[in-house]
Amino acid sequence: MLKTVLLTFINTYQTTITGSFVPQAQNYTKTTIMKKLFLLFLVQFCISVHYSFAQATTPRSLPAKRTNKPVIIDGKLNDLAWQDAAKADDYTEFRPVIGRKEEKGNHTETFLMYDDAGIYFGGTCFERNVDSIAKELAGRDGFGMNDYIGLIFDTYNDKLNGFEYFVTPLGEQWDAKMTPNQNDNNGGEDFSWNAVWKSAVVIHDKGWSFEMFLPYSAIRFSKDKVQNWGLNITRRRRKTEQQYTWNAINPNVNGFLTQEGQWTGISDIKPPLRLQLFPYFSVYANHFPSNTTEQKNWTNQVSGGLDLKLGINQAFTLDATLIPDFGQVQSDNKVLNLTPFEVKFNEYRSFFTEGTELFNKGNLFYSRRIGGTPIHLYDAYDDVKSNERMLKNPTEAKLINASKISGRTKNGLGVGVLNAITQAQYATIENIETGEIRKFQTNPTTNYNLFVLDQTFKHNSSVSFINTNVTRGGNDYNANVSAALFSFNDKKNTYNISGNASTSYLKYKTPDSENSLGYSHTLSVGKTSGRFNFNVSQSLTDTKYTSNDLGYFTNNNFINHNFYIGYRYTEPKGWYNRLFFNINGGLSNLYAPIGDIKSKYQNARINFNLNAQTKKLIWFGMFANFNPAQNDFYEPRTMGHVYKRGKSVAFGSWIETNAAKKYSVSAEFFERIFLNFYNLSGTDISLSQKYRFNSKFSIEHQIGFMPRPRSLGYTTTLSENDILFAVRKVSTVDNVLNLKYSFTNKMGLTFRARHYVSVVDNKEFYSLNKDGSLSTKTGLTEKYNRNVNYFNIDMVYTWQFAPGSFLNVVWKDAGFMSSDIANTRYFENFQNTLQSDQNNNLSIKVIYFLDYLQLKQKM
Repeated sequence: MLKTVLLTFINTYQTTITGSFVPQAQNYTKTTIMKKLFLLFLVQFCISVHYSFAQATTPRSLPAKRTNKPVIIDGKLNDLAWQDAAKADDYTEFRPVIGRKEEKGNHTETFLMYDDAGIYFGGTCFERNVDSIAKELAGRDGFGMNDYIGLIFDTYNDKLNGFEYFVTPLGEQWDAKMTPNQNDNNGGEDFSWNAVWKSAVVIHDKGWSFEMFLPYSAIRFSKDKVQNWGLNITRRRRKTEQQYTWNAINPNVNGFLTQEGQWTGISDIKPPLRLQLFPYFSVYANHFPSNTTEQKNWTNQVSGGLDLKLGINQAFTLDATLIPDFGQVQSDNKVLNLTPFEVKFNEYRSFFTEGTELFNKGNLFYSRRIGGTPIHLYDAYDDVKSNERMLKNPTEAKLINASKISGRTKNGLGVGVLNAITQAQYATIENIETGEIRKFQTNPTTNYNLFVLDQTFKHNSSVSFINTNVTRGGNDYNANVSAALFSFNDKKNTYNISGNASTSYLKYKTPDSENSLGYSHTLSVGKTSGRFNFNVSQSLTDTKYTSNDLGYFTNNNFINHNFYIGYRYTEPKGWYNRLFFNINGGLSNLYAPIGDIKSKYQNARINFNLNAQTKKLIWFGMFANFNPAQNDFYEPRTMGHVYKRGKSVAFGSWIETNAAKKYSVSAEFFERIFLNFYNLSGTDISLSQKYRFNSKFSIEHQIGFMPRPRSLGYTTTLSENDILFAVRKVSTVDNVLNLKYSFTNKMGLTFRARHYVSVVDNKEFYSLNKDGSLSTKTGLTEKYNRNVNYFNIDMVYTWQFAPGSFLNVVWKDAGFMSSDIANTRYFENFQNTLQSDQNNNLSIKVIYFLDYLQLKQKM
């Protein structure tokens, strides 16, 4: 099969690119190339098999011990109950040295036990030199430069789904869900998932000791009388970057949970009624513009609502938000978008980030669609008549409520259902002459629904079904996407075959519109364990498929082929701790021709990457890229046109110093040069510096500088057949300052200021010809220059005054300045932006955690 796949790739590359993808490939026969590639694969395969299984170990087992004695969580481990606990020690290093045992004096002793209320985990992380403990107050799930110890449970023992609980030397908590990731067989950690549990830490002359109590409401498990759970414990020492686990881990083997130990004989524990309420009360004061004192510019809002978590049974949980309030989330990093595709923003709303691992399967869910931009936002401006003006046109649809049900049965079936409703949105338009007000609907009442089934099997394998649906009121169309996914590994967990197939259906409600049915699939096969890894894949999407209504989707009509070949050295040798390199590439063609354009070829690429960590814990990397000439069917922004882009080469490097030191820095450089194509070039330079004054206070500055002295791209459409391009100078600076001060491990203050400026100065104008070439355009009176500035401040004070309960005070300032003057003087742009109208927002929000079991005990 591998030979067939390789032969297909060679045939495709030779016939489509005529040798430009693989230099001088036409001088070799397919048989010669096949022999060389097959020999390379065979040699690397034999080496990788040796290293994959040389260190195979039998999983360790820890007996479950029950206690009936009380435990005070103070970090001291002096309660008599700890004498009932099972001892877990003799940890094994997996980075940087695989299989090395802990040194005496820097070793780890931990204890695990349980009772009817929950699980107790405690121990001591010994340090010969207490100054070697890395500690920083960074906030919950804030990581920072901390040593830590963590407990990982696989309660259903399926080696695919885990719960993680970590504590740092200063007593800060992290927790996460570990699940498989379609694009990373080692899985992913979802740190947005939060549970409520207790912990305490004490630093002493021998290191640091800790205690953790996990109530059963903070974890999901079956109601079997006797249970065995997957178990592992991990400790990390940041100043040496040594990481240890109780059950040995080999990083060359696919998966972390596949290498877990066992906690055996857990008996007579019952999943409790999980009912948790998070009522909130918030007050907002908004002022725009800030440079006036008129009362009418102030708006105030008082609101309250409720978030709810209800355990439907031992496996499934209902999460609901009633009258949601997301006004305190971090501001978006807005940019000037010169591409033909939509900018994808991060999600900061906790309801849509926490516990969404099931919903992210298949990459069909982009949560920013819910409560996002109204679908007729810009149509409202087209509807404004000459004697009217736009008074108000909200850029976001208002979310009424949202709920989700998720969980996994003991037989490995994961089920997820998410539903959200947004209310109808209107633009307000005023008649200038009569003062009459009218409404224009920019978004109908809309229901968003997502349904997921995910069945796990042996050998880290699974199959999934996902359905997304958007139902709109009025005459607007409805959208549905259905997808089936699979991922299968062999018995040795070394080889993987995975893929998906999906269909989209758009149903229109007007008689003059035709419904649309589309199709897409991906197929991938590769080797995922061992030092040598490879992958080949094909993706196909027809001309009618789209998942954009509830997902992030850029374009359809393509058939892509990709390959990846990589090798990794995971143990220290010579000057490095770890060393990785790979070569990868791809070819993209149209699935169906567009208009009168005969060529289906879109683009191709080949990349080389090398990354390494030195013995002094410095990371660095370098990369190179070659893109042959391309046919860009999207840059013209008009269907049926193509832009022929010239071939180019790119190269760059990056470096990160040891982040455990007080001062750390990371930098990246990237340069792309076009070959014999309008002398185009572009550079990306980024620099990030961080200084930690002490464990409480740190400052970080990030700056990105993207000069494009000669860039070329779409400018505007003058008429249907007159598409204007320009050679332009583009100067972009992204400047971010972060300050953090933590008063305690429960209280902190953060300050984030960002200024972004992008200036487009058009120099030479061209018309796009039908064949994709450009011809000089003269006689234009407008330069179409752009000067866009965004300025944001997010200042947040947070206090966790009780477990799961928070007081947040947030100040947000937003400024925007845009003009057609191509002023590239940074500080002048910055000053003009500060002098523009600023939108200031001050809010106070109290979230109180109520747990049914705690209330019941108190009553």
